[in-house]
Amino acid sequence: MTDTPAHHEDADGATGVRGSQPSGGVDRQILALAVPALGALVAEPLFVLVDSAVVGHLGTAPLAGLALASTLLVTLVGLCVFLAYATTAAVARRLGARDRRGALQVGVDGMWLAAGLGAVLAVALWAAAPWLVGALGASGEVARQAVVYLHWSAPGLPGMLLVLAATGALRGLQDTRTPLWVAAGGAVVNTVLNVWFVYGLHRGIAGSGLGTALTQLGMAAVLVVVVVRGARSVGADLRPAAGGIWAHARAGFPLLVRTATLRGAILLTVWVATGLGAVALAGHQVVNSVWGLTAFALDALAIAAQALVGHALGAADVPRTRAVLRRTLQWGVGAGVVIGLVVGGTAWLYVRLFTTDPDVRQAAVVALVVAAVTLPMAGWVFVLDGVLIGAGDGRFLAWAGVLTLVVYVPFALALRAWAPDGTAGLAWLWAAFAGVFMAARALTTGWRARGTAWMVTGA
Repeated sequence: MTDTPAHHEDADGATGVRGSQPSGGVDRQILALAVPALGALVAEPLFVLVDSAVVGHLGTAPLAGLALASTLLVTLVGLCVFLAYATTAAVARRLGARDRRGALQVGVDGMWLAAGLGAVLAVALWAAAPWLVGALGASGEVARQAVVYLHWSAPGLPGMLLVLAATGALRGLQDTRTPLWVAAGGAVVNTVLNVWFVYGLHRGIAGSGLGTALTQLGMAAVLVVVVVRGARSVGADLRPAAGGIWAHARAGFPLLVRTATLRGAILLTVWVATGLGAVALAGHQVVNSVWGLTAFALDALAIAAQALVGHALGAADVPRTRAVLRRTLQWGVGAGVVIGLVVGGTAWLYVRLFTTDPDVRQAAVVALVVAAVTLPMAGWVFVLDGVLIGAGDGRFLAWAGVLTLVVYVPFALALRAWAPDGTAGLAWLWAAFAGVFMAARALTTGWRARGTAWMVTGA
C-alpha cells in the first residue's frame, strides 16, 4: 500500500490530480453527494415523524407506546447499520482502485446478508416484543400499545435491512440520487398508508405499524432491482456466496459494536424518560423524533465523507483525504449552527403537530431548546464518524463507543434516581445525552482524526 500523491485515473475514466484540487472542487464533490443523501436521510426519519403525528392524536398512551416501540425497532435496525456503512466503505475503496465488478460483488453479498438477517430478526422481534417492552419499564395500556405496534411492524424488518445494504452499495458507487428518489417516494406512501390504516380503516396503532412495514418492503424491492441490474451489467455473481457473506459480516462486526454502544445510550435514555412519567416519555418521543431528523440531515455530510474518503484511500490519495476531512468538518459545524437555530427557535410552533396535551408540549419545547444548543457539536461528531467509517477504522470506533458509553452511564443513572418528573427532568436528560454523551464522542473521534493511523490506503 502506498500514500504517495500522484496523477491518477478514476474508476469511471475521469482523470484528476491528487492533492491539487482546490477547496471549491472538494466542496462541489461533497455537495454533489451530500445534497441527494440529505433528501434520502431526511425521508427516513419522516417515517417516525409521520407515525408520531398520526398516532399522537389517538391519545397520550398510544404516543407513549409508540415511543417505546419505535425506539426498540430503530435500535434493532440501527444495530444493523453496518450493512450500509461497511458496504459503502468497501464499495468505495474498490471503485477507487478501479474494480467496479468487485465493488458490485460486495454490494450483492451485503444484500444477501441483509435478507437472511432480516428474516431472523423479524421472527425474534415478534416473539420477544412483550418481554422487550416490559424490560423498558412499561406496563398497562402503554405497554399494550407498544407490543401491538411491534407485532405489526416486525414483518417489515427484511425490507428495512435490504434498504440499508442496497443504499450502502449505491453510496459507495457515489450514487446518492437513486436512494433519494426511493426514500422520498417511500415517505409519501408511508404517510398515505398510515392515515388510511389508522383513521380510514380504524386500525389504531396497528395500522401505523403495518403501513410502515409495507412501505419498507416496497422500497427494498426497488433498490434491490437497481443494484442487481448494475451487477449483471459488469458480470458480478448474483448467487449467495458463503465466503463473501462471511467476509462482509466479519468486516462489519466492529461497526456493529460501535452502533451497539450508541443504541445502548439511546435505550438508556428512554429507560430514564420512562421513569420520569408518561408526560416526560411522550415529550421525549417528540424530541427524539426531531433529533433523529436533524441527525440524519447532518449525517448527509458524513455519507459524502464516507464515499469520498473511501474512494480517495482506495486510490492512495492521502492529500485529497485530508481535504475532504477539513471541508466536511467545516460544513458539519456550520450546518449544525443553522439547524440548531431553526430547531430551537421554532419549537413552540411545530410541537403542536405531535400532541394536544399542553404538558407534553411544554416539556418537549424546553428539551428541544436544550438539544438545539448542542447541534454544532453534533455536526462535528457525525462528520468525523463518517470519515473514520469511510476509512474502514471500525475497530477504533468500537473501542471509542465503549468508552463514551461508560462516560454517559453514571449521568443517566443519576438522573433516573434524582431528576424531577416532567419538564425539568426531560430537560436535564437531554442535557446529559446531547451534551455529555456527544462531547465524549467529539473528543475521542477528534483525537483519532488528528493522527494518521486511520489513513490506510489501497483496496
